[in-house]
Amino acid sequence: MPRLRSILSLILVLVATFLVSCGGSPQAAIPTTYSPAKIEQLKVLIDPIQQANENMAVLEKFIADRNWGDIQTYLHGPLGVLRQEIASLNRSLLPKDQKQAAQLGKAIFSHFERIDTAAKDRNAAVADYHFRLAERDLQSYFDLLPQAS
Repeated sequence: MPRLRSILSLILVLVATFLVSCGGSPQAAIPTTYSPAKIEQLKVLIDPIQQANENMAVLEKFIADRNWGDIQTYLHGPLGVLRQEIASLNRSLLPKDQKQAAQLGKAIFSHFERIDTAAKDRNAAVADYHFRLAERDLQSYFDLLPQAS
């Protein structure tokens, strides 16, 4: 009888192992496109970034006028929260877009840091150059975002 119990236990273990290995959990499919509902959710995150983009003209005027104090104040004030907003939006994008969005975000803030340094050094040429690059990268960032159809 003890021998039969051992064999029966071994058979139950084999059957349980077989059933567990065959009954894998279904993997969630990673979406490859933005649904209209997702685009509406992203719109809430995109709006403040769009507003900052529209306010870039203020920074451009400060650079053109060589208003060094206002450049630094504007970079650390109204444009200071842009980093958090872009990071938050990047986490909400599809995985296929996250890497490129993160790279563009880093590039934008690298340009902002160089504009800030140029303002400290009172170097209009460097400030203007990095403003143009920041503007270009910000436009590339917006081109990456999904658009409502």
